[in-house]
Amino acid sequence: MIDSPDNQSKVASFFGYEEHGTDTKTEVIAGITTFLTMSYIIVINPAILSEAITIDGYSDGQVFQMIAITTILAAVVGTVVMALYANRPFGLAPGMGLNAYFAFTVVITLGVPWQTALAAVFVEGVIFMAMSSVGARRYIIEFFPKPVKFAVGAGIGLFLLLLGLIEMNVATAHDSTLVTLGNVASDPVALLSLLGLAFTLVLYSRDVTGSIIIGILTTALAGWGLTLAGVVNDGLLTPGSVPDPHFDITPLVGAFIQGFQNIEPVTFAIVVFTFFFVDFFDTAGTLIGVSQFGGFLDDDGNLPEMEKPLMADAVATTFGAIIGTTTVTTYVESSTGIEEGGRTGMTALVVSLLFLLSLAVIPIVAAIPTYASYLALVVVGLIMLEGITEVNWEETDWLIPGGLTMVMMPLTASIATGIAAGIISYPIVKTAQGEYGDIHLAQWILAGAFVLYFYVTSGGVI
Repeated sequence: MIDSPDNQSKVASFFGYEEHGTDTKTEVIAGITTFLTMSYIIVINPAILSEAITIDGYSDGQVFQMIAITTILAAVVGTVVMALYANRPFGLAPGMGLNAYFAFTVVITLGVPWQTALAAVFVEGVIFMAMSSVGARRYIIEFFPKPVKFAVGAGIGLFLLLLGLIEMNVATAHDSTLVTLGNVASDPVALLSLLGLAFTLVLYSRDVTGSIIIGILTTALAGWGLTLAGVVNDGLLTPGSVPDPHFDITPLVGAFIQGFQNIEPVTFAIVVFTFFFVDFFDTAGTLIGVSQFGGFLDDDGNLPEMEKPLMADAVATTFGAIIGTTTVTTYVESSTGIEEGGRTGMTALVVSLLFLLSLAVIPIVAAIPTYASYLALVVVGLIMLEGITEVNWEETDWLIPGGLTMVMMPLTASIATGIAAGIISYPIVKTAQGEYGDIHLAQWILAGAFVLYFYVTSGGVI
């Protein structure tokens, strides 16, 4: 019997219940809570990636379902490794921000084939695994300017906000101002999106567990209800057609191998670097923040054996690239489960099990309108803006690099450009202040590399 005293004792011993002051019931409740708060990724990741991934012989709906499945499988693998290897109550899944960078910047804007973009994710994952295995994290962190590291999260938040508002028809293109307010009072998509967003934000402000996924599903149901009632034309608030269930992901599995053909070295290197940079510091920052909330940090403010959860992230990212999805990272939503008392890998194990069970609802996910899915981008974007408070705006050497990092991401629709702007400006500002000793040689090298990259890619050289 799985619930026999002997088995319970083994589970308690394996996860260290006594050491962490917890029990199975508490861990299960915590796992359910974490899953509900991060399950929106099952809907939003395929909504974003399907904008860039097209497969001959398969409909958009079928591709959507393929990506939803790979999203779930990557989350399952990463969270299981987190549970059994790292013994931490953290959930993992393809990360917000990097999926948008993959789709809208790398594939759509730069014209990089999606298979090559997956190859870049794979390389980044392998590098991350190698670094995690030798404990190199602390050395790499020293190379990057603090203002840039602390500004990346807020910059990605602004980027996600813009993408979400555009997809919801709230923000639209304008010849003179580039972007302007859409016809929100007369456009059914914009109107329903705003109502759904308001409902979601009310739930979130009242600390309702699963507020984002509840908001997405409620908005989608409202769209279907208005359509079936004949209030709006068919296909306006709903997908044009609902695809049949499709569970075959073989066209995505291994597609990254094809991506290694005909690579443009400079562009590929910068894409790998950006995936690596954002994933590395986003994961590290999330781990520290969530660990602080759960009381896992030592007296020096460090997370003991931090390389283990970082390895879980790296393994999941590599696996995700192999089966066809983007960079996997630790989710800040894990803090909701910790708040419910989750303290061990059992919480993560429950999260992984629930992700696995969610494979049964893949056909339903394909019926959710895109605008409803993109509510998550706006909400998550707002949440990520909290990183603004981490930047010391009173110091010029923080203000300029940090500010440029943030604003250049949404203004250029590129996370990489924002990071580059911050890295290039940092040594220049420090030099102007006469603080040469604070500049690491690697920071000059990175700045020079980015200047060369912009000259090559924006100067008509390629």
